Amino acid sequence: MESAPARPRPALTPGSVLPDDADRAALVARVYAPEWDGPCVAAVRGEQVVDLTAVTPTVSDLLERDDAATVVREAVGDHAWPLDDLLDATATGRRDVPHLLAPIDLQVIKAAGVTFARSLLERVIEERAGGDPAQAAHVRERVRQAVGGALDGLRPGSPQAGKVKELLVSEGLWSQYLEVGIGPDPEVFTKAPVLSAVGTGADIGVLADSGWNNPEPEAVLVVDSGGRVRGATLGNDVNLRDIEGRSALLLSRAKDNNASCAIGPFIRLLDDDFDLDTVRGLDIDLRVDGADGFVLQGSSSMREISRDVLDLVAATHGAHHQYPDGFVLFTGTLFAPTEDRHAPGAGFTHEHGDIVRISSPPLGALVNTVVASEQAPPWTFGVRALMHNLARRGML
Repeated sequence: MESAPARPRPALTPGSVLPDDADRAALVARVYAPEWDGPCVAAVRGEQVVDLTAVTPTVSDLLERDDAATVVREAVGDHAWPLDDLLDATATGRRDVPHLLAPIDLQVIKAAGVTFARSLLERVIEERAGGDPAQAAHVRERVRQAVGGALDGLRPGSPQAGKVKELLVSEGLWSQYLEVGIGPDPEVFTKAPVLSAVGTGADIGVLADSGWNNPEPEAVLVVDSGGRVRGATLGNDVNLRDIEGRSALLLSRAKDNNASCAIGPFIRLLDDDFDLDTVRGLDIDLRVDGADGFVLQGSSSMREISRDVLDLVAATHGAHHQYPDGFVLFTGTLFAPTEDRHAPGAGFTHEHGDIVRISSPPLGALVNTVVASEQAPPWTFGVRALMHNLARRGML
């Protein structure tokens, strides 16, 4: 990824980031408040964002409440900010005035991989190509000829999946990615540390030495300590294809880097207007606008996921693993770009200054500018800082 002296900033307005039916949505935000030198839990109510920190000091606490949606809609706050002002400060990189943060705090950031057949095949292609984009086109054709439509509608862990596995093993094409894609157990990994996610309008990081990478637009479930899905948001689980393609054991280097996890713009809580079936039917759109004029567009439909979202939650949380502060779960993506950006057969990769917009009508839009992880603002505010900050403010 080439470097550049300056980076474009996306234009953010309420109309461009809010859900289409924002007037009916219970929306949770987090705002950095300079007067407190720390974050505030907030509710988005029309053109105003209301501070709820005195009612619930963390988003994690809020989501433990059965009346969370009522609190977000009705609780009296100590202060409010115009949404326009927050978005302007966020988009222009102003950190000396109130601005938006990622809408989660103490939740563990988990991710499920290879949950869609189309992206599953691209993971196999990465592996077979050894992370070399120049080899991807040849490998892609061989894999498609061998696999064909064998994965369409296949239920992971089923007897039919077992037969497909036997076929692919006989063809010499079995892969660890196919194991988690159609086998009985999904891939669930820890994407990033607690409090390290960036929000809408922020820079999103790609390692400077990665030469083959792409955004991953995903629906993100927000789950409480009891394993209940309480809401959803959007996420970008940035994928460094060259690094993970060399070895799946490099997953942490490929996935967990400075500013490499974006979540937002807001958490939409489940209610009568937005339930799990709505999440199961989400269409998620992606647009990348490069400073070089390159435009990439794509989409991912949750209707094509191979495992139900509750099955993914059960694989993450249960008697085998607990999360006392809750967790968020990236659910995977159908999107895997193969368009050539620079040279025939080279495929897509990010450039410094790409503006990435991930959107879905019920959830709004998550918008970020791509930079090298090494050049993104360093992550300095962790759990210890949050606890000290809330204690100083009398919130604990």
